[in-house]
Amino acid sequence: MKFTKMHGCGNDYIYVNCFNEIIDKPEVLSKALSDRHFGIGSDGMILICPSDIADFRMRMYNNDGSEGKMCGNGVRCIAKYVYDYSLTNKTRISLETEGGIKYLDLKIVDGQVDSVKVDMGEPILEASLIPVEYNHNHVIDAPIMINGTEYQITCISMGNPHAIVFVPDTAAFDLERLGPLFENHPMFPDRINTEFVELIDEHTVRMRVWERGSGETLACGTGACASAMACILNGKTGTQVQVKLLGGDLDISYDEASNHIFMSGPATTVFDGEIDIKQWI
Repeated sequence: MKFTKMHGCGNDYIYVNCFNEIIDKPEVLSKALSDRHFGIGSDGMILICPSDIADFRMRMYNNDGSEGKMCGNGVRCIAKYVYDYSLTNKTRISLETEGGIKYLDLKIVDGQVDSVKVDMGEPILEASLIPVEYNHNHVIDAPIMINGTEYQITCISMGNPHAIVFVPDTAAFDLERLGPLFENHPMFPDRINTEFVELIDEHTVRMRVWERGSGETLACGTGACASAMACILNGKTGTQVQVKLLGGDLDISYDEASNHIFMSGPATTVFDGEIDIKQWI
């Protein structure tokens, strides 16, 4: 199997061109190859597939083998892959995901994709659709008990579920211990991605993320979008927010007229490789 290792702000995946490759057990393969000691090492695996309703289709798997609906950093890397590897010559493409069709604008520098702006669509705020077990329609600045401590959460889906927690200092937050407790809390029937957000100023925040199925990652594009929306809903920032992640910065904007969120950021190719997958599945 031929593959390409790519990352968006350090959120790294193994990308497979399924126009040329057939993957029978992607959930098994993602778990095995994502291992950073015995495999290639990644946050998971993303398949670039044909689509009947868009230019391309994305399927993404976390490093525990579970399938996710969307990955904002993965979407940008797919845009870079399909252009740089000549699967398209378009600078605006559509991408089918389990979280809906996304539209991507590619910035080309010296013949290759340098950065990508993604129309991430409308944020989903209805508790039942995120989903969150809660007795109100929206989960905004709502209490949750974690390990005997009450936190306030704002929950949003960007095609996958997110809970945002505002903290005074992301660096000092005990993410390794508390992240799994948020992820598996009974309020979240499908588990949850949790973003811990520190306000820097009215235009800038710092974020760490605990992703369901992957643990802490260096970046999460949908999480950055959800965090920016949570800031807006809670009156902490304006509609233009720079989200500073461990792996880099993402620029998020919210258009009130369309109720759409837009994400802009880099995509990077690390290396190409080939591996015999028979020993893994």
